[in-house]
Amino acid sequence: MRLLITGGTGSLGRRVVTRAAAAGWDAIGTYLSAPAATASLRLDIRDQAAVRRVVRELRPDAVIHAAAGRDRHDWPANADGAANVAVAAAEAGVRLVHVSSDAIFSGRAVSYTEDALPDPVYAYGAAKAAAETAVRAAVPSAAVVRTSLILGDGNGYHEKLTHDLAAGRVKGALFTDEIRTPVHVDDLADALLELAAGDYPGVLNVAGADAVSRYDLGVLVARRDGLDTAAIPAATVADLGLQRPTDVRLVIDRAATVLKTRLRGATEFIG
Repeated sequence: MRLLITGGTGSLGRRVVTRAAAAGWDAIGTYLSAPAATASLRLDIRDQAAVRRVVRELRPDAVIHAAAGRDRHDWPANADGAANVAVAAAEAGVRLVHVSSDAIFSGRAVSYTEDALPDPVYAYGAAKAAAETAVRAAVPSAAVVRTSLILGDGNGYHEKLTHDLAAGRVKGALFTDEIRTPVHVDDLADALLELAAGDYPGVLNVAGADAVSRYDLGVLVARRDGLDTAAIPAATVADLGLQRPTDVRLVIDRAATVLKTRLRGATEFIG
């Protein structure tokens, strides 16, 4: 079984490629700027013709779309890129698993099942919502995986940010009022591989079992890594007057029945 993974140099894509190869897939990861051990094929997902050509020539059995723009305001990568991958998969009749995000929600409802409709309040969330629409229109049989903060192996963005804040290398703070359902990168990767090998259609929430604030998550990381928790600055979205979703919790009851992969909570996989 041949598997194409877009974004093979990203923190998620790297783990998907590695775990796919270990599971027996012929796994091929893509890169944009520079090749890596997990990414040997150059592909700019913003180039529709290039995406269609790669899928047509490679003839994968499935595609996991894990690539994203380096800039969260990069609509051509985050929205148009997903549409390009979906169109290419539809033309080739290829199984598609698309990685989405809880950023598509405002947080007004707090808890979100798979039936929840996107109501983004900032640019990245709007791009990811548009990506979902394009994928579901082009490939109705695709699995659209909504997930949350991804970490657990030390390479996640939140883990690196916690280290940088504690060391004073960057300015900023972790929010005490921004709550998410963090997922271990390996749990998410294994779930994506399950879905690539299966035929589940539509949206599936794949996130962690615990609702944790970004600040408390940073404290967990700091304790695990031997950092001074008192050095982690805290703030609130409300105090700073930012336009960001606060409390967004993905409900994972359906995933528990669909997947064999157990989705751990942050207090388990970090604590």
